Amino acid sequence: MPYFDHSATTPVHPDVLELMAITQRDVYGNPSSVHAQGRKAKSIIEKARSQVAAAIGAKPDQIIFTSGGSESNNQVLRSVLNMNKKHIIATAIEHPAILNVLKSLEQFGLSHNCISVDPNGTMNFHEFENSIRDTTGLISVMLANNEVGTIQPVQEIVKTAKPKSIPVHTDAVQCLGKIPIDVDELGIDYLSLSAHKFYGPKGSGILYIRDKKFISALIIGGGQESGLRAGTENIALIAGIGLAAEIATADLSGRARNLTDLETQFKTGLKEFFPNAVFNGNNVHKLPGLINVSFPGFRSDILVAKLDRAGMAVSSGSACASGIVEPSDILKAMGVEDELNTSTLRISFGSTNTADETTDLLSAINSIITS
Repeated sequence: MPYFDHSATTPVHPDVLELMAITQRDVYGNPSSVHAQGRKAKSIIEKARSQVAAAIGAKPDQIIFTSGGSESNNQVLRSVLNMNKKHIIATAIEHPAILNVLKSLEQFGLSHNCISVDPNGTMNFHEFENSIRDTTGLISVMLANNEVGTIQPVQEIVKTAKPKSIPVHTDAVQCLGKIPIDVDELGIDYLSLSAHKFYGPKGSGILYIRDKKFISALIIGGGQESGLRAGTENIALIAGIGLAAEIATADLSGRARNLTDLETQFKTGLKEFFPNAVFNGNNVHKLPGLINVSFPGFRSDILVAKLDRAGMAVSSGSACASGIVEPSDILKAMGVEDELNTSTLRISFGSTNTADETTDLLSAINSIITS
């Protein structure tokens, strides 16, 4: 089945699968043990830590391993509970792993502002500047949106926050392997990643921490991960995430160019037979290969189902429960009307896709909307 839903998850790279299988079979020691098997396990963890650090321009001791982007986000946000300043700024189009956590923290006295976005999904910077308070203890803005791909001005956010000594976190889960990530160039204090978004294993993630004295443990127990993430490490997953990060950032420009070529092919081809298509998000400052497109007059759930029957995997920009299609909160925040909102698909290309597959996808869509 041609797969066009890489923003949801990616297939695990064959080399990563092989490494994980070998590690699971041969490296069974506890990395906290001092014997040879324990040291071997520990060395695999530290190699992966170095691989991840190199992929984002960090130092190895600034990386801790987590179960994924959601845990990494939770750890940063919940650390604010132990700070004196308990106001957080985010945007209205953050992932639920940010927005739902912020709501849950209200009961503990934390307040937050969610900055609005323009029709392209770019945050309102003037509103952001006006939302900063003396009590602001954290700014959390995703580097690129998971539904529309719009890239936020994180560097400008940092320039505003740094003179006020406000730490900045970015959820960069969608970005590794698509755009360059350099934590020093961005200037951020925390960054979250999830391996299954860049051809690594599910259930493994990364949290970059510039200065560990400002972060609190979310899982408490032993002293693993510098005392910031207790529990015996999953050596195979960690080995996998390290290699996946290394592979994803090799020839990054070539990877991005291939994604852009597929995106251009799809957009050009779609407009030829369906000129009413509406592409949502920022057309310039965006992730390559991620397309959010509305089909006026065609419900997204029906389009997804028919494409699935045609052997094409795409996703809907809107949520569906009990047969009821609900508009995407992200598109709503961008001002997209409900009727158009519920006619939206997200098509996200990846390294497994080809030009021929894209032609087949266009043909399938053409058959559906003209039948």
